[in-house]
Amino acid sequence: MIITVTLNAAIDKTLAVPNFRLGRRHRAVEQTSMAGGKGVNVARALKSLGQPVIATGVAGGPNGTRIIEQLTEEAILNDFVRIREESRMSTAVVDPTSGEQTEINERGPLVTEAELELFVDKLLYLAKGAEICVFSGSLPRGVEADVYARLVTELRKLGVTTILDSEGDAMLLGTRAEPTIVSPNELEAEELVGHEFSDDQDRLTGLHEIAELGAREVIMTRASGCLALLGETERLLYRATLDPLEPISAVGSGDAFLAGYVAARYGGKPAEECVRFGVACGAESTQHFGAGVLDPREVERLVPDVRVESLDASAAQASR
Repeated sequence: MIITVTLNAAIDKTLAVPNFRLGRRHRAVEQTSMAGGKGVNVARALKSLGQPVIATGVAGGPNGTRIIEQLTEEAILNDFVRIREESRMSTAVVDPTSGEQTEINERGPLVTEAELELFVDKLLYLAKGAEICVFSGSLPRGVEADVYARLVTELRKLGVTTILDSEGDAMLLGTRAEPTIVSPNELEAEELVGHEFSDDQDRLTGLHEIAELGAREVIMTRASGCLALLGETERLLYRATLDPLEPISAVGSGDAFLAGYVAARYGGKPAEECVRFGVACGAESTQHFGAGVLDPREVERLVPDVRVESLDASAAQASR
């Protein structure tokens, strides 16, 4: 079983607005509304890929009810702790004429200490039957930044593979707790190590710096694919790329990538095939309106087109 954790679940609304400009009145030509938050998006994609997954987290108010009902309608197994305050809404505006997207994310509800402890108890119970747990997304108000670090530590004791994809202090403290995999995008990786990357050499060095913070393995997602430092005994560097597709919406493509990687890893595939499948999933998801939505048949069609190179890990480390 794979668990996805979403502590700041949301109702995600995506609008297609041609020629979007600030300060103007617009009409959407297409829209969709669905249960969201990064962990929920990962769960949706894993379900599409036929993997055994359960989505958990906290949800409250009418929005929380909608989140749970929509997951149930999608046949995504879920077990959320209900909280008093209302879950957030997030809005993404996609301009189909330019391909640009603008996202507005609410802060999220205030979660009390008692509500969080109920969730922790639930997660530790679910983890007894899990092989992988994915911690994704931002934290709602009232939740301390070290919560992912705490949960990673607890699940490691149970022998669960832990994967972290967050930002800011939650990402930094969680990485220091030695999760199995940390998977930031490039901007999040720069924030994590405290400096910008000017070229590929900087990015490769950055992977090692993140590993030195505590992550056993690191995957940095990019628009063109990913860079990965994988292997717990002997770490190997990989670059996976795919020629860009004309996107309908890139919202949630990083979550689809992570779902593809997790699905392949859960299936016992070698590291090279895991990143290849992840890149294919992330790319295919850009052909759909809605985060975490993908077509497994189209993913399989894209897999052979993903180029995976094995790089010299020692050279990248020596250049520091």
